[in-house]
Amino acid sequence: MLNVVPKGTGWIEVICGCMFSGKTEELIRRLRRAVIAQQSVIVFKSKIDERYESKLVVSHSEHKIEALQVATAREVEELVGDFQVIGIDEAQFIAGELVNVVRRLANRGRRVIITGLDTDFRAEPFEPIPQLMCEAEVVTKLMAVCHRCGAPAHRTQRIGAGTDLVQIGGQEQYEARCRSCYVPPDESGERTGQAGLFDSE
Repeated sequence: MLNVVPKGTGWIEVICGCMFSGKTEELIRRLRRAVIAQQSVIVFKSKIDERYESKLVVSHSEHKIEALQVATAREVEELVGDFQVIGIDEAQFIAGELVNVVRRLANRGRRVIITGLDTDFRAEPFEPIPQLMCEAEVVTKLMAVCHRCGAPAHRTQRIGAGTDLVQIGGQEQYEARCRSCYVPPDESGERTGQAGLFDSE
């Protein structure tokens, strides 16, 4: 857990984990503390993520903060202005060279706080989060509660149909699963049922 914030230098923080692990809630907590510290804060979210409200970043527990919608990393750099603290939610959905943009912002003395899925529904690295983790001064990996057995969960199980890598959804499409309960998809994207203790039904 981050106990010290930077002074006089740029800084990158990555908050990662599977779905339902509290990433956005932790982002909002840190940003609110920055506001209390009288720092200027701006928040960005992807235009494709409209699960809640278009102008708000909202956690699954319904904590919220105002945000600007962007489609690309270039838009982040263009809109950031002189803000001291920059929040980016669900960074894996933002197109373009986000790693380079974030690096430049930190090199200019900004504190950048990013959330994202470190692995996709296939349990494979979900770029650019792994690259951002390497670039960051601080990485916080959160775990959820397995929807099946209650154990600590670090994988995202897609329970809805579809094979696209990016497929926006909530509890109707995804569950958090532990290693034992996670069922890998086959090449078609369907769950094989050959791994894990439980199927999806």
